[in-house]
Parts: sequence; C-alpha cells; structure tokens
Amino acid sequence: MGRVVAAAVYSAGKRITDITLDEGITWAEKPGHFVWIGLEEPNAQELTNLQKQFNLHELAIEDALEKHSRPKLETFGDALFIVTYSPVRHEGKLEFIETHIFAGKGYIITARNGHSASYAHVRQRCEARPLLLGHGEDFVLYALLDFVIENYQPVSEAIHAEINELERNVLSSSLNERDIQNLHGLRQDLLRLRRYVAPMVEISEELQKLTFPFIDKNMRPYFRDVQIHVTRQMEDLATLRDIASQTIEIGVLLEASRQSVVQRKFAAWAAILALPTAVAGIYGMNFQNMPELSWHYGYHSVLGFIALGCFGLWVSFKRSGWL
Repeated sequence: MGRVVAAAVYSAGKRITDITLDEGITWAEKPGHFVWIGLEEPNAQELTNLQKQFNLHELAIEDALEKHSRPKLETFGDALFIVTYSPVRHEGKLEFIETHIFAGKGYIITARNGHSASYAHVRQRCEARPLLLGHGEDFVLYALLDFVIENYQPVSEAIHAEINELERNVLSSSLNERDIQNLHGLRQDLLRLRRYVAPMVEISEELQKLTFPFIDKNMRPYFRDVQIHVTRQMEDLATLRDIASQTIEIGVLLEASRQSVVQRKFAAWAAILALPTAVAGIYGMNFQNMPELSWHYGYHSVLGFIALGCFGLWVSFKRSGWL
C-alpha cells in the first residue's frame, strides 16, 4: 500500500486546503485551482484511481508501474509524463530513486518509488513564493525538476572529496590495490550519475518548446535554467571522472618511479659488491705462479684496493643519485 505524502489544492499562489485522493478531480476542475498530490510507492489500485479521476493515459500508468533505465519525457494529449531519478549514496553505495511526474491542466502528481530526499522541501519552497506559485502547475513542474538536479550536487561533492583524499594518499605513499579499486568504483559511479543526468538536458529543452494549456510561455526561461544547471552538472561530473583517471595514472607513474629508484639502488650496490667478488675470484683460482701471493703486504694491499675501489664506486653512485 502506497503512502500519500501530501495532497493539497492551490489557488492564486496560496494553499487552500488539504484533500483526499478521491477529492482531487473536484478541485482540479474549478477555474484557477490546481491540485498537487505527492505519493510514495503507490500501488496499481491507487494509480488506477488517479487515472480515472484525471483521465491519465493508460500507457502513462503502465510506465509508472514499470522500472525504467533512464529519465524520459512523454506527451499524451495535453498531459505530460516524466520519469526522473534522484541519486542516493549510503555507505559508499550509489542508488537511484525513480520518481514519476504526471502533469496536466489542474493537477501535478508525483509518485516516488523509494526513499530519497523528500519533495516536501519543494512544496515548502513553492508555498514561500506565492507570486511564482500563482503561475500554477508549470512553476511546480519547474521546481520539481530543479530539485531533482539539486540532489546530484551533494553526491558529486562527496565523490569529489573521496577522490581528493585518495589523491593525497597516492602522492604520499605507494598505490595499493584497494586504492585502485576505490578509484575505479568512483569512476563507475560518476559514469552512472552522468548517464542519469544527461537525459534531463533533452527533457528541459523539450519543455521549452512544448505548447500546453498549463505551461505559460513566460515560464520557459525557468526550464532553460534547469537546462543550464544540468549542463553544469554534466561538466562537473566529466571533470571529476578525468581527475579520477588522472589520479590512477599519477599513481602508476609514481609507483614506477619508486620502483625505478629501488632498482637503481640495487644495481648500484650490485656494482659495488661486484668489485670484491671479482678480486676474490681472481685470487681464488689457485695458480702457483702468482707473485702477489709471496708479498709480505700483499693481503693488506688487496684489501686496501678493494676498500678504496668500493668507496670510489659508492661516491660516484651517490653523486649521480643512485644511492
């Protein structure tokens, strides 16, 4: 059973009274009045009831009972059906809550299928601006779409903060598998956000062109404002995706650089140790005719040569930055 979040009738920018679902059409047919109904997870019976009252198209009701893959706008005569998605991020997991909007002469109906930011905030904003609310259904439609786009901002900001934190970790320490997985997951979330927000550009463009009895031409700049916000959000998401990709690339380059430093140190010490190994190998061949073997200070001379040679190599490698 669905829940009626709010149902009220408005006229001249003011809230007249709260109503039940069965009273909707009575008020909607009064000149200068419109009803605004908000539902949460409505069932087929409730949608059918609204369909009979407001003469909603059966295809719109079928769409409202189905899951969709992306936002869309459809027209049915003089009525609109819009599918929108609000992002919700909980414990690092990104989800999208689907909301259906029915709009026509005398009514605005929203059906939210999940727990996202409450549309009660939209109602409060609209009621606080009676002059704009006096425009009627078209202003409420604008406010709803604008609120949907606003919901993307805190999610993208949270992802941005996580990417910055991972970037600092990558710069201060070596890149580990967990960091790579986190960055990859954030990139995937950004792609999903862009996939759901991009169609809103088309929706806002279409609303600027449509001619409907309940959409005043003076409201078209407001829908253009929604389009501008969507475009900016898409640009921000693209920038964040690039930052995430660059962070991975920087991490790989830094890790390669760190490995190169370690390899140079190993090579330098191997070269230093090669000198005494070579000298010891020469004197370990057990030939009899080796005049150095009979020298009184031969052993000390060879040790001194090895020490000086190793020290010289160490100084050389130190100056070249290999040690």
